[in-house]
Amino acid sequence: MPERQTITGFSNPRVKFIRSLRDKKHRRREGRFLAEGLRILTEAREAGHLPETLVLSDKADPHPLIAALEREVFARGGEVIETSVDILEKLSGKSNPQTVLGVFADLPTALDDLDRAAAPIWLVAQEMRDPGNLGTMLRTGDAVGAGGLILLDDCTDPFSVEAVRASMGALFTQKIARANGGDFLDWLRAGPGQLVGTSLRTETDYQAPAYAPPVFILTGNEARGLPEAYEDACDILVRMPMMGKADSLNAAVATAVMAYEVLNQLRRA
Repeated sequence: MPERQTITGFSNPRVKFIRSLRDKKHRRREGRFLAEGLRILTEAREAGHLPETLVLSDKADPHPLIAALEREVFARGGEVIETSVDILEKLSGKSNPQTVLGVFADLPTALDDLDRAAAPIWLVAQEMRDPGNLGTMLRTGDAVGAGGLILLDDCTDPFSVEAVRASMGALFTQKIARANGGDFLDWLRAGPGQLVGTSLRTETDYQAPAYAPPVFILTGNEARGLPEAYEDACDILVRMPMMGKADSLNAAVATAVMAYEVLNQLRRA
C-alpha cells in the first residue's frame, strides 16, 4: 500500500490549497469541496464517494473506519496526508477540528439528469440563505427517502463547510441540482409532478390535500417566504397551524413537517 505523506508546515502548498476550499470562489474554480469528520466521510464512502485527498491527524487513535477509508482512497489513486492538529484546525476553521478531513470532487447534477420517477418526494428550496437550513433539508430528504434537493435562484452554496457539516453526510446520498425558477417550472411541467408550496397566504391545512407522487415540496426564503409568482405556479398551497404566538416555522422545520406528512400519506396508501 502507498505511504502517507507527512506535512508539518503551514506554508506547504497542499495546506494552502486545501484551506482555500473554504472560500466559495476557490471551490467553484477548482470543482472541489471539503468534508470533515469520520461519520460524514464514512457516510460518503458507503454512498460510493471517496475523497481525492484524505487528511488525518497525527494524534488520531487507530480506528477500523479510518483504516478502511485510507485503503480505499489509496486503491482509487488518491493521497493520504498526516498532519498536526494545529494544521487541521487551520484547514477546517474550527478550534477543535475533527481528526479526519477529505477533499472531494464536486457532485453536480443537471436538472435534466434528474429522474423524477426515482423517488416519490423531492425537496425544492427557493433562495435558501442559511447553510444550516440547507444541510438540515438534505438530512430530511435522506430520512424520508427523497430523490434530492433542487436549489432555485440565489441559494447558499451546498458545498460550503457549514452546509456540508449540517448535512451530516446526507449531501452524499441526495441528488443536488441548481436552476433558476423559470427553467425549473418548464422542466417540472414537462412531466408528472405535483408542486406543493408552504405559505401563510392560504387557509388550506397541510393535512387536507391528497398528495400524489412525485411530490415536489417547495420552501421559500427564510425571511420572505415564497414570492407570489412561485405561489401562483404551485398546484397546492398549504399552511401549518400555529397555535402559539409565532407566526411561522423555521424553513427547514416546515420542510420536514411537510415531507413527513407526504410520506405518511403515501405509506397509508
